Amino acid sequence: MSGPAARSRTAVVIPVFNERESLPRVVGAIPSGVADEIVVVDNGSTDGSDRIARGLPVRLVREARRGYGSACLAGVRALESKPPDVLVFLDGDFSDHPEEMPRLLKAIEAGADLALGSRTLGDREPGALPAHARFGNALACFLIARLTGHRYTDLGPFRAIRWEAYRRLGMRDPDFGWTCEMQVKALRRGLRVVEVPVSYRRRVGVSKITGTIAGTLRAGYKILWTIARYAIAG
Repeated sequence: MSGPAARSRTAVVIPVFNERESLPRVVGAIPSGVADEIVVVDNGSTDGSDRIARGLPVRLVREARRGYGSACLAGVRALESKPPDVLVFLDGDFSDHPEEMPRLLKAIEAGADLALGSRTLGDREPGALPAHARFGNALACFLIARLTGHRYTDLGPFRAIRWEAYRRLGMRDPDFGWTCEMQVKALRRGLRVVEVPVSYRRRVGVSKITGTIAGTLRAGYKILWTIARYAIAG
């Protein structure tokens, strides 16, 4: 008679750029016993986020090349010597709800290769996603549907993926296109993808992307270009 199945080893990657106020709250909200390792990637912060990270139960990694994708890629590289079974990506601004991480992991345990936290399907605090951000997100999801036949509801950052599935994707985008690169490539590689409702709140501080119209436009252009590139090229 066999014993209970071993729990998957899970590592959390948190990209950080000037998040000294929010980072302790993010790490503190991760449920006990869920994450075997937490990797915080400081992406050139100037506010002392790295000093804050050193006082937390995390592994601090520095990535000098600016960009959301660059930080995520650096976090994964730091885990390659002892890879986990599951990777979780979580923003460092406390807009996501880390306590909902078991929802994503439950979907992985049920057979998904990639579990995406959907802010559209979940509860959102008023003002958490500005109108221009909602429009850009909807447009990007519409374009993915037209190019791939699969309709996502969100391109949110909170997600879990099996390590071996992640390796199959060959992720490389260094900037804002990283999340949609993963979602488009997941479809092209035949991964089992599910969306899980997650909550979303106003972030601590000002967003580097949606905090300004100009930032949103730059990110939106890169995201749409990335979708077209990977949907067509595979």
